[in-house]
This record gives sequence, structure tokens and C-alpha cells, in this order.
Amino acid sequence: MKTGLLGVAALLLAVGVNGQQQPVAYSHKTHVAQGLQCGSCHKNPEPGELMGFPAESLCMGCHRAVKTDSAEIQKLAAAAKEKKPVPWVRVYHLPGYVYFSHRVHGEGGVTCERCHGAVRERDVLTREVEHNMKSCMACHAEMKAPNECGSCHEER
Repeated sequence: MKTGLLGVAALLLAVGVNGQQQPVAYSHKTHVAQGLQCGSCHKNPEPGELMGFPAESLCMGCHRAVKTDSAEIQKLAAAAKEKKPVPWVRVYHLPGYVYFSHRVHGEGGVTCERCHGAVRERDVLTREVEHNMKSCMACHAEMKAPNECGSCHEER
């Protein structure tokens, strides 16, 4: 019975985005409790527009010794060994005609939670913050950030 409950728990952790299953169950809440911050795993390479998913080798830095008997960690270890990225299902997508820089927003004092919700408290991520022109313009007005069309729709 215990194994069955653990299997159900792993499945619940893996299902998130609109019922789509993530390839590996991952809990931000568990990892934050270990002292990790967003930037510990999600890097922001030049030019600073995108936040990347962590390299599997980064995860394996700890998981060579932590929870090695976990089926989920074994999936991660196999991906790292084969040097194949885990095909994570993105929770948030912006249309191609919208320019967004994570770096500019972070330097402007916008927290990760503002756009992504209470990720630090989540075992499973779902889309919980609305991303549309109205919500972005409201945030820009509140933060006294530029709200002209070219701020977000400039050709790059």
C-alpha cells in the first residue's frame, strides 16, 4: 500500500500545466526548503531575455547522493548521463510579438512571484498569474515603468 501511495504522490507532483504531465516530478517547495533560490537553478544568459531550465548536471551535483533510489531522480540521472535535456513543459508562454527581458524586470525590482505566482510554495506549478496586455500595462503603471507600445512590442 505504501508504494502505491508514493506512486500516486509522484504522479500528482508531475502533473501540473493544464493537466499536462511533466517528464520528471519536481517540487519547488521542497528545493526552496533546502535553501535554493530561483537564480540557483534558473540562469539568465546574455542578453538576459530568457530564464533557462537548469542543466541536468547541475541537479545531479546534489542528487548523486540525495534520493538516488527515487525513480524521478533516476530519470534525471539518465538524462544527465546521456547529455539530453529534460523536455519540461513550459507553464508560461509569451507571444512572439512581445519582447520581454527577465533581466530588465529583475533589475527593476519585479520579483519572480509577481509574474509566476507563489512558486516557492508549490509542489506542482500551474499557470496562476494572467499574462496579457491589460495585466502587463497595470503592472507597468504601478511600477511607473514605460507603458508605450514600443516598450514591449519593439522589433528586436
